Amino acid sequence: MFDWVFDPTIWASLVALTAMEIVLGIDNVVFISIIVARLPRRQRERIRQIGLSLALLFRVMMLFAITWLIGLTRPLFSMLGHEVSWRDMILMAGGLFLIVKATREIHENIEGNDGGPSASAAEGTFWSFIVQIALIDLVFSVDSIITAVGMADHVEVMIAAVVISMIVMYAASGPVADFIERHPTTRMLALSFLFLIGAALVADGLDFHIPRGYIYFAMGFAAIVEAMNVWAQRRRTHK
Repeated sequence: MFDWVFDPTIWASLVALTAMEIVLGIDNVVFISIIVARLPRRQRERIRQIGLSLALLFRVMMLFAITWLIGLTRPLFSMLGHEVSWRDMILMAGGLFLIVKATREIHENIEGNDGGPSASAAEGTFWSFIVQIALIDLVFSVDSIITAVGMADHVEVMIAAVVISMIVMYAASGPVADFIERHPTTRMLALSFLFLIGAALVADGLDFHIPRGYIYFAMGFAAIVEAMNVWAQRRRTHK
């Protein structure tokens, strides 16, 4: 029954799938890092736990409902020569949400109150942040699991990959959120990433696929440049 456990190809698929889930999880980490910056410090750890727990829950639930999930790719209707499925609609809605969210956050950072939102205001929007995270977790989960289905034959392998990737994301989310909070230019860069990811999701929903490698390379290159700028700024400050 468990002969597959000793199959090296299974372990190879687990490593590959885990790596892919971690890369796809960058979107979640960036979004949650932006969200928690608007909350009082004592609530940030809690919302990170809730957000990533929801992401894990959605992914595992979808893995146990693969037949239903694959059904989301079946065309519902045609529009301008393009067949639209539930997956397309979910991706377009999620992408538009990210674009709107990133635009509003950028406007708030540039035009808004320099002192940021008050603690009481943040308290009042805590559950609205949870709802936002849950919605975007759902979108990312649909995209992630549909991509993962073709990489492994065993649900156990996919669940293991998802759990491992979530552990890595949880470990990374705290440092990433703290770094973004300390460096306003990095926050603007992260918001630009959200805008880019949102545009890519809308494009996917319109059957215009942008290879994720291009997107993640651009994000990685921009992050390296920003890290060099931060390091140079620190050296100037010490001098």
